[in-house]
Amino acid sequence: MKNEKKTVALVSVFAAVFLSGFKLIVGLLTGSLGILSEALHSILDLFAAVITYFSVRISDKPADREHHFGHGKVENLSAFIETILLFITCVWIIYEAISRLSTGQTHIEVNAWSYIVVICSIVINIWRTRALRRVARKYNSQALEADALHFSSDIWSSAVVFLGLICAQFGFFFADPIAALFVAVIILYATYKLGKKSIEVLLDTAPRSTYYKIETAIRGIKEITNYHDIKIRTSGADTFIEVTIHVNPDLNIQQAHEISHKVESEISKIVERCEIHVHAEPEGLSEDAANTL
Repeated sequence: MKNEKKTVALVSVFAAVFLSGFKLIVGLLTGSLGILSEALHSILDLFAAVITYFSVRISDKPADREHHFGHGKVENLSAFIETILLFITCVWIIYEAISRLSTGQTHIEVNAWSYIVVICSIVINIWRTRALRRVARKYNSQALEADALHFSSDIWSSAVVFLGLICAQFGFFFADPIAALFVAVIILYATYKLGKKSIEVLLDTAPRSTYYKIETAIRGIKEITNYHDIKIRTSGADTFIEVTIHVNPDLNIQQAHEISHKVESEISKIVERCEIHVHAEPEGLSEDAANTL
């Protein structure tokens, strides 16, 4: 598992190195703001890919004396850093685009290399986005998922730049900075989605969908009379769950334990890579906190 995650993250780093260098050279030669904005985006992609690679290496380390819940939060921190890098990209692109439109300095040189670099970017990003998403879903990796989201935005932004180059080919040079503004909008949208998710996890916001799934699983166990204090926190690919259940007070310890084990089994079927703590209480105790089924 660790090798597959590290491999796809490392390949993403090499792809980012190639694309950032290629775009930067062509952008400087042609003066295209669209391509230069893509080059800056790819350079920040490189930083993001490197951060993701190291976060994936660290996140799968087991819990230790100082990190009782493991090192999964490193992946969420990595996603948050990517959000900051994306935002910085947007600020620079918007500033340059507005500056060129206001001064009228929109002329660029469009040649075959302009198209080649953009097409290469689209093809490579489609490939690595698919690879990252596949591994992210397979191992529930939020760092790789963030990378996939990041690079999927590159596909759309490159397509917009490609359209801007076509317009510039026919003399509509103002289309290039306008295309750059569209790139910024696309990146801002990706930034919002990525930032919202990473911040929620870092603040231990309980996922609503997971909460409802757990409630449904508990309600399906007839031996449980009440339940309360469902607590959920995610850390990287892992989910930590706590819940208090109420059972018949006439049951012995062994029977109560078997019911708790059944709860753990049912929740494990719907939540991947989870660690569950079930506290069983006799019916009638702590009724104030209970939710009646």
